Amino acid sequence: MSAPADHFFVDTNVLLYSVDATDAAKHARARQWMDALWNTDSGRLSWQVLNEFYWNAAGKLKTPAVRVRENVEALALWQPVGFGLGLLHRAWYWSDRGGVAYWDSLILAAAESTGCKYLLSEDFQAGRKFGDLTVVNPFLASPEDFDFE
Repeated sequence: MSAPADHFFVDTNVLLYSVDATDAAKHARARQWMDALWNTDSGRLSWQVLNEFYWNAAGKLKTPAVRVRENVEALALWQPVGFGLGLLHRAWYWSDRGGVAYWDSLILAAAESTGCKYLLSEDFQAGRKFGDLTVVNPFLASPEDFDFE
């Protein structure tokens, strides 16, 4: 389905399920996705996602801060997208034209800015397209559905 150059922008919920085993099925699937993305260098994310991950993992999930920080430092190898006026303008576009909430529109703009083909998230409608970006629900699809070569 995808070519080796295809990148997946990872939303916060995937990162959270990858460290939280409360829901065993979602935890296993999130780990499967993260392993596939690491092994193929096809994962992308933003500083917004990493900040949300840190806040929720350390706060709500009560994951030890040192462990969450190690995860953030490792994920920083994916060279997260920063924030600037251009990204903000594109986020406003998605808020106005796509009917997307502001924080979600920042995710879309960041995913576009990295040239991702897919947005890996359960918080958007699976299969919905935003320009060239297609939403993939990681709990309805598996990495095996894509060609990770």
